[in-house]
Amino acid sequence: MNKSEKIISLILGLVLVWYLFSSKNEQPAEEAAEVETAQEVAKAPAAPSVQNTAPQQSPSASVAPDYIPSVPAEYRTLENEELKLTLSSHGGVVTKAVLKKYNRNIGEAGENNPPVEFDFSASPLGAISSPGAIAANEVFEIVSASENEVVFKNEKAVRKISLRDNYNLVFEDTMPTLAGKEAKFSLGSMRKGEALGDLPSIDSWSMEKAGGKVIHHNDDDSPLKPYLSVSSGGCSCASAKNAQGYDIVSREQVRGAQKWVALKNQFFVTALVETSADNSGFSAEIRREDKAEYVPEEVTAKANITIPENGAISSTFFLGPKKQALLWDLGMKDVMDFGMWRWVCYPIVWVLNICHKIIPNYGIAIILLTILVRVLFWPLTHKSTVGMKKMQEIQPLMKEVQTKFKDNPQRMQQEIFALYREHKVNPLSSCLPMLVQIPVFIALFNVLRSAVELRYASFLWISDLSQPEHLFASWFPWFGGLNILPILMALTMGLQSALTPSTGDDRQKKMMVIFMPVMMLVMFYNFASALSLYWTLSQLISILQMWLIKRNSAKGGAAAMPEVIEPVVTRQMRRHN
Repeated sequence: MNKSEKIISLILGLVLVWYLFSSKNEQPAEEAAEVETAQEVAKAPAAPSVQNTAPQQSPSASVAPDYIPSVPAEYRTLENEELKLTLSSHGGVVTKAVLKKYNRNIGEAGENNPPVEFDFSASPLGAISSPGAIAANEVFEIVSASENEVVFKNEKAVRKISLRDNYNLVFEDTMPTLAGKEAKFSLGSMRKGEALGDLPSIDSWSMEKAGGKVIHHNDDDSPLKPYLSVSSGGCSCASAKNAQGYDIVSREQVRGAQKWVALKNQFFVTALVETSADNSGFSAEIRREDKAEYVPEEVTAKANITIPENGAISSTFFLGPKKQALLWDLGMKDVMDFGMWRWVCYPIVWVLNICHKIIPNYGIAIILLTILVRVLFWPLTHKSTVGMKKMQEIQPLMKEVQTKFKDNPQRMQQEIFALYREHKVNPLSSCLPMLVQIPVFIALFNVLRSAVELRYASFLWISDLSQPEHLFASWFPWFGGLNILPILMALTMGLQSALTPSTGDDRQKKMMVIFMPVMMLVMFYNFASALSLYWTLSQLISILQMWLIKRNSAKGGAAAMPEVIEPVVTRQMRRHN
């Protein structure tokens, strides 16, 4: 490895260390947050995902009611083009929500493939309760009802629920008996999805510091992390594991005012966007499987609020997909957990949707995005290539200098830098394209694995671009099925490395041609097929460029070979593998 390659490796290593350190400390939980923890063991069947045909009541939300209503519940339906909600007179709450534009399974919508459904019967969305004042399942009379509005009333409160566009739901409450009192406001629940890594989690915007900041409670220093991560991580509730197959329920209290609180999984979210009541935090319940990894199965949350002195509050909920345009308008764009590269991720999502409008297929949109990225980086890669060729040309001179001054390192450095000046070579010129493309690649990884637009989006033989291909799963049970794109990606990476001129020795080149593609195949095998599609196509374009340049060189034209940019795999990527 020559001097310039060592410098490049050092710089890239420092960048990656900085990224890993920054992502670890980027959004820590507020130091002043107080956490009260209690564990209980509740025997119950496994909770279904939001995609199950018949959602069941979750044991984690089965808290004893303040009282048992003496009359049966009446139900009303609110419906628009996006949502269909079932409301109950017991509490004036939402007990079920259907997202009409999102199928439960892959394939055409129909009787055997209904829309995604959220069952809130065990933890109703919008329930308000206060000890000794009002129950979560308080009996209301339905005063009026229309397609997008229902009014509930009893001697303690009046509640109007209105369904709005863009998956918004507005609660307008008048509760004189609760004036100035503390209460709980339920956000409903979120369950584990069926896809790998589709785990429920909680985000919030903490107002403990000026301006506030987002906290992803399954990450970094959040007090909820031990309960929301896959492993127990030393969580004290691990000792509550029961040999009788019980599930573990953890109840936590997070203190400190929150602007919004959101329950989410990979593609969907239910959130208390805003309320006119004073917020002082929220309580959360996390139910996990009684297995070695303690996988989170379901989360529920209730905001801690104080009712204004006039007894009236207005609150907005969001119940829908994790779609950037919708969340941005609500001031909740950080629910998209893009990390420190969010400034790159946001425009990538925007461009991806623009490409989809041109040709309504997300596989084609990814191809157009890939071509656009390659075009944008062409000036940088060209400059890098020129520098690499010049470095190759002066390699014999550098070896002479190294041999001549091997006993005088200081003189050797002076002579080498003199060679750089004489031949107008910048040894760091090839670093720039690498450094620029690192955030782009990481951003694409974050976007392509979590964009709801890619959920069940098909392309050629790929049935779901947000997941691995999983072909012939019964034939390849050890790998979860055959994934063709990662194999193609490894082959094109090896071919690209073989065609690229190198200043290193044959051993180093052999490592780049064989070892790196094999390593990337292992790492990428279970990544979203959209990411493998992007990187494979990007390498194919590079190979085509090399062939064209070699053909022109054979005719006497002077052209530069494009640089090989190997993908960077971070700790965050490995966690989702």
